[in-house]
Amino acid sequence: MILIELIQEAVQSGARLHKACEEAQIALRTYRRWYQAGNVQADQRPEAPRPTPMNKLSEQEQQHILQVCNLAPYVDLPPTQIVPALMDQGVYVASESSFYRVLKKNGQLHHRGKARAPQRNTALSTHIARGPCEVWCWDITYCASQVRGQFFYLYMFMDMYSRKLVGYEVYEEESGEHAVSVLQRSFLSEKCLNKPLVLHSDNGAPMKSQTLKIKLEELGVLSSYSRPRVSNDNAYAESVFRTLKYRPQWPSSGFKDLNQVRQWVERFVHWYNHEHKHSKIRFVTPQQRHEGQEQQILDQRKVVLEAAKQKTPSRWGGREVRNCEAVGAVFLNPDRELQIKSEELQAA
Repeated sequence: MILIELIQEAVQSGARLHKACEEAQIALRTYRRWYQAGNVQADQRPEAPRPTPMNKLSEQEQQHILQVCNLAPYVDLPPTQIVPALMDQGVYVASESSFYRVLKKNGQLHHRGKARAPQRNTALSTHIARGPCEVWCWDITYCASQVRGQFFYLYMFMDMYSRKLVGYEVYEEESGEHAVSVLQRSFLSEKCLNKPLVLHSDNGAPMKSQTLKIKLEELGVLSSYSRPRVSNDNAYAESVFRTLKYRPQWPSSGFKDLNQVRQWVERFVHWYNHEHKHSKIRFVTPQQRHEGQEQQILDQRKVVLEAAKQKTPSRWGGREVRNCEAVGAVFLNPDRELQIKSEELQAA
């Protein structure tokens, strides 16, 4: 055996036998059982005769357990309930673990009862945006007021391709009716009525309200939801909220009233869409990408960089100038194979 040869090689090199066996993760007794009188012996354990355990349940006892589990009073109960119930009647058939073992052996160890069986999380919602107004994501975040326990709620819709904030409003409560109102205004401002669009969100009550679902059907919008308790599935919306609340102008003491928070959000959206050079879209503004101006801007930057490199080439050390190609398709929770295929199509 290769393991025996390696141990012997280590011993010949000066290692202690028991230390070499420890490194090989076998016991010294195992080594000596395998290697006897200069020969490697086959492991006899799989072929060794094994007596039947004295406490093994007989076939009749196993059948009796199955019959008991399928009686009307116990058919919906787990063994942890059946065994105590039988003992209260002065009857002991077998332990709970024996019940489980017999049920498993006979293919009856499955969900028993009226409660819904545990289910795996649904698959990721994977979407691709190759242009504006193909995939939107939205969410609601709270904005604290100066009154303890009182909040204002910011509804925000983002175009995933360009990162443009296409719709926003602040209200004093969360509701599906407010979401419908903001969504309608967003569709009108972006002139994308009667166009196929995916709207992604988390699983909050306003997102799954009947009012919003009816409006989405009316507009021909495909709804998409995050997996339960997985915030990363709506990462684009979560990211813009972090940018919002980490702005230096964000009032840490809270907003005075609804008017103030609406004015603050208005200024933030203008800055984000028209002034903020977004790091994930080659540092152009969301509005520039939304309007298809990004490649022209990036081409101009490349001209500037090439001229600077030609003037002082030593600063580049033979490297190319920075990447000035526009960002292509944007993925929401990408499936790896789908992402690779899309990148190959873009390269072609």
